[in-house]
Amino acid sequence: MQTASTNICERLCNKSIREISLLLNIPRSTVSGIITKCKQLGTKATQPQSGRPRKMTELGQSMLKCTVRISHQLSAESKAKDLQTLCGLQISKRTIHRELHEMGFHG
Repeated sequence: MQTASTNICERLCNKSIREISLLLNIPRSTVSGIITKCKQLGTKATQPQSGRPRKMTELGQSMLKCTVRISHQLSAESKAKDLQTLCGLQISKRTIHRELHEMGFHG
């Protein structure tokens, strides 16, 4: 399947939505939707990010995993303090719990 920018380029070359649909072998409604979305958002073909960005970086996750493997009986609060001193990340104990569950650590 072609990208949205290809559809826009085809539209700019004075081709109809039907012709673009036949050329790219995708439904007319899809082509029309992409063109409409591009008109609304300007040159960006994607919508803005939804939701809040993650607080934990990949570095923070790997550091957390290492601290858990070294000393698995420490509390989440002490792990949060360790991450703050090691990486400079200020993360709550609830976030530590959530990240550990996503990594497969329980209990």
